[in-house]
Amino acid sequence: MKAALMRGYGATDVLHYEDWQQPQIKPDQLLVKVHASSVNPVDWKIRQGMLSVLTGISFPMILGFDVAGEVVSVGSQVTRFQPGDAIYGSTSFPGGAYAEFAAIPENLAVPKPTNLSYEEAATVPLAALTALQALRDLGNIQAGQTVLINGAAGGVGIFAVQIAKALGTEVTGVCSTKNLEFVKSLGANRVIDYTQQDFTTEAIKYDIVFDTVAKRSFSMCQKVLKPNGVYVTTLPTPEVLVQSVLTAFLPGQKAKLVVEKPNTQDLVYLKDLIEAGRVRTVIDRTYPLPELAQAHAYSESERAVGKIAIAVTS
Repeated sequence: MKAALMRGYGATDVLHYEDWQQPQIKPDQLLVKVHASSVNPVDWKIRQGMLSVLTGISFPMILGFDVAGEVVSVGSQVTRFQPGDAIYGSTSFPGGAYAEFAAIPENLAVPKPTNLSYEEAATVPLAALTALQALRDLGNIQAGQTVLINGAAGGVGIFAVQIAKALGTEVTGVCSTKNLEFVKSLGANRVIDYTQQDFTTEAIKYDIVFDTVAKRSFSMCQKVLKPNGVYVTTLPTPEVLVQSVLTAFLPGQKAKLVVEKPNTQDLVYLKDLIEAGRVRTVIDRTYPLPELAQAHAYSESERAVGKIAIAVTS
């Protein structure tokens, strides 16, 4: 099979499109013909070596967490799928989706949303699961609350705005000037242009501040959080790690770090929202797998609106 292999840590030139052996599945896995994947910031952070303490130094490595494709064969313990099924889901850490075939644990796959193409479905898992788990599990989101999404036009942000609205909250989205109308179209009740206004200086207070792009610290956001408000970020800085521990044991405002945990139940929940028309996908650009390096470079530029899809096989 063809795959985008990473033969060391570094810039985009460490990614090479070449032949590699097809994965051998375990009893609880599916062999999936990958039709599409997508780029998430964690992919190029791994490539740069920022997570090497977790990923190690065993090369070559195939990155990519998001998968949409067709089941080719199933392991002896698999009960929910059979060859020919269309699925979407996640690979195990540290990836494996940037290839023509991938081994996917059964508990990380569900039937593909019927109203999405493979490329659209492949943009959902990691980003939408991050948004859902940040708001529901960490933020304890409740209908009627006020929620602010910083980075509302980004890969996680687009899903956070829509999920927060689907759960009955009043949503404020923070984005650049050119994306104001786009974020409104996602359902935001109010938008803030960060080039003109700093939301942390506002008089308005929120139940949840979800900083999807990790540009504002807990300390900066405390003044716009309600007394029992929750701040959630995606970046595990030493500061937020300390604050999350301290605030966990103190009354009042909380600082929390979201670490996406793929699972069947949440993937089904997102599938239901998508099929009901309450959440939609947004693809900024689609790159073929041989052009993965260019896709990573575009993601690193932080100019993408929504997600970057990777077309693998037709």
